[in-house]
Amino acid sequence: MTRDMWSYHPESHHRPGMRLTGYTVVATDGPIGTVDEATEELSSTYVVVDTGPWILGRHVLLPAGTIVRVDRDEEKLFVNRTRDEIKDAPAYDPDRDRGANQYRETVADYYRPFYS
Repeated sequence: MTRDMWSYHPESHHRPGMRLTGYTVVATDGPIGTVDEATEELSSTYVVVDTGPWILGRHVLLPAGTIVRVDRDEEKLFVNRTRDEIKDAPAYDPDRDRGANQYRETVADYYRPFYS
């Protein structure tokens, strides 16, 4: 079954309106950063992760479909990608990439193999 990479999985426990900023992002092989911002745009839902010391302070965009579980008590997002897969994702520059369709397509092209 192919899932939509830009929508939260129903089993993730995400609820519309949840404030995710500051949550720790946990890859399949360990923590990778914190949520810097989150959107709930229809068919373009994602979180921006500040990787901090893990990847030299880069920001990356993770489509909502990568999030498998939201733990509200521990303030953690668990994703179905490894740290290396996140590290290799296209870097996100909020001044250049926010709302840019070309950047969103680049991200979609990167993650698409994981959804087919």
